[in-house]
Amino acid sequence: MKGDEVVVVTGFGPFRQFLVNPSWKAAQGLGLRGLGEQVVVYVKELPVSYVKTQEIIAEIWKTLNPKFAVHLGIARGSRVVILEQTGKNSRYRDKDVCGFCPESHCCIEGGPEELDSVINMRAASKQLKQAGTEVVYSRDAGRYLCDFAYYCSLYHGQRRAALIHVPSSGSLASADRLIPLLQTIIQTMLNQLKDSS
Repeated sequence: MKGDEVVVVTGFGPFRQFLVNPSWKAAQGLGLRGLGEQVVVYVKELPVSYVKTQEIIAEIWKTLNPKFAVHLGIARGSRVVILEQTGKNSRYRDKDVCGFCPESHCCIEGGPEELDSVINMRAASKQLKQAGTEVVYSRDAGRYLCDFAYYCSLYHGQRRAALIHVPSSGSLASADRLIPLLQTIIQTMLNQLKDSS
């Protein structure tokens, strides 16, 4: 596996009422269906744990050094897919499933306050909307494990990462609709990445 061909896709483990997290089901679906012939998809489940997520993401970037990493998270109450532009480093105050919260309330001590993806999510969402895709652009990923994982990945991967919040309800929450939609979204991002290199 050459690094430039690998795309990592992560989803989260069990969380509150989600005994099987929809973001993990979506990641598994992408692993099965792929992202095109030239792309090797590496799928990994992230526990809803600050410590473990930080370790896993650092390890992914160190050992696989993928071309790109896509982190899927659940947007409770949302009926649309949300493309997140920015990962935030501080103000993490909610406890994870282990009852833990980072003492410093931040991802990477001494890291920049915000990191943006190399992908222009506003441009990607505009392009996808023109093609009839239901997506929303966002700059606030919520200061919990999704945002935490995203920032860690942006930091370790020189900003070659994306966070996509998947809906928890509505027609797009079904795998039959969500997986092809995510394939289109991620391929749009990979094309943008290719065009900018």
